[in-house]
Amino acid sequence: MKFKAFLTLDGVHLLDKRFLPALDKLGRICHVYLTPDHAMFLHNLLGGGGVQSVAQFDKDVLFRDYRISSQNAGRIAFAVDAALLHRALRSALTIQEQARDETAAIQIKLVKKLPAGSRNPAPFLTFETKGRVSAVVQDVPISKPLSRSDVLQIQSALDASQDLPQTLVQVPDLAQLQSLVDRLKYVGDVLTVSIAQYGDLHLQVSTSLVTVGSELRKLRVLGVRADPPIGDQNLSALARTELAIQRGGALSVQVSLKHLARSLHCHLAKPDCAFYGIAPQGACLTVIFQFFIRGTRLSDKSISFYCRLPVLDPGSN
Repeated sequence: MKFKAFLTLDGVHLLDKRFLPALDKLGRICHVYLTPDHAMFLHNLLGGGGVQSVAQFDKDVLFRDYRISSQNAGRIAFAVDAALLHRALRSALTIQEQARDETAAIQIKLVKKLPAGSRNPAPFLTFETKGRVSAVVQDVPISKPLSRSDVLQIQSALDASQDLPQTLVQVPDLAQLQSLVDRLKYVGDVLTVSIAQYGDLHLQVSTSLVTVGSELRKLRVLGVRADPPIGDQNLSALARTELAIQRGGALSVQVSLKHLARSLHCHLAKPDCAFYGIAPQGACLTVIFQFFIRGTRLSDKSISFYCRLPVLDPGSN
């Protein structure tokens, strides 16, 4: 089992300034999943019950001279502390800048080393900053590479998550949504999310004493869409939502408010767009982040980032 590559300048920027800060907020421990074509950072795809997240990059976005081999079709997966990974990258970047050597490059590779005070070799992800006359090495401890069955389970979970909700609505201002969620956290722990095919997103927290909600209307719709019903304009947001659900034009699920708040930390990755949708049969709440090719409004297919929030039993609140 071997992996080594050099980080590209764009790869360093993406990881350091955008994705690793977001991944650390999603959960301290994540899985790195490397294949012959992609590099992925995953949360909770092997269980755990929290927010599932997948950040996937074409290998050429992050690396050059990418070399990987294993007995599992060239696929390698392991767990790592996202904060330690980020710290090592920042340190390697600082060393690279201080070297004032235009040839200095950051190589990353899997190694086995003997930790101090131990008789058994342990796996590490090593950052080696190489210049003309010197090299500085930093080791990040990782888990033992996952077994073939665990890698197959990850791949099956990834394949299953490719099915998109039939209707997605675009939330234009994630900062505004985060502010709203921060206020709702003082009311209760369970959030009801309803999405209508005509572009309405309704959020509501209810307790035995109070019901508080907010509605975003006439959002951009991808997928299955419908025209707003005539004659419903004078109804309350709750009444409109209930009618849309009865007519089959909307879906509603309950999720943990803490889970939604955690998923909103993904805005640290600086996506250009965010879309929300509810999976068929209300299986989960899906959040898809879209990135544009620099200087255009064209989607960058080499990067994908999405979250899946588990739904709660309606009786849990």
